[in-house]
Amino acid sequence: MENTTLQEKLERLLKAYHFYFDIERDVSVNGETFPAAATYHFREENYVMTRAHTIYASEQHEYVYFYTTEHLNLETLQRIIDLTREAGIAKVNPHKEHMFSYVTLVILADVIDDDAAAYLKRYRYRKNYWLTLHGWMEYHIAAMDISKQHFLSNPAGKEARNTLERNFQPKAK
Repeated sequence: MENTTLQEKLERLLKAYHFYFDIERDVSVNGETFPAAATYHFREENYVMTRAHTIYASEQHEYVYFYTTEHLNLETLQRIIDLTREAGIAKVNPHKEHMFSYVTLVILADVIDDDAAAYLKRYRYRKNYWLTLHGWMEYHIAAMDISKQHFLSNPAGKEARNTLERNFQPKAK
């Protein structure tokens, strides 16, 4: 797996996401182009006899932005976090049936600077809507430093990091 390009790694990762997510290519967010984005929507409801008599309903959403780069520094990381966070928040539609929305940034980088890695690990963002009665939004980040074969995430992004590890961690012999 060491000789694969960033694009090949991205394609492999998108194959893992395509089972549950709708994938969109070359997504533009405020002038920055991301090679791909993925969306997931889930709605669960219970009703009596017909849907007109709904007892309970909840919605869950996730918006994932994929970013690839040869070198990730702190300034670039802060910029793409701000871009994707604001783009994701704009997609959230809080209402009484909205449970949560996750906005996720997945980064594949040949090299990640130490200060960018430290910032990524401690970054947190969560927004509650109407005292969480209309749900909440949480920002997840996961990244792979290919040169070190190292996987990173912020506290909320552990599931996205696990997906990276399952797809790119070397197999034990």
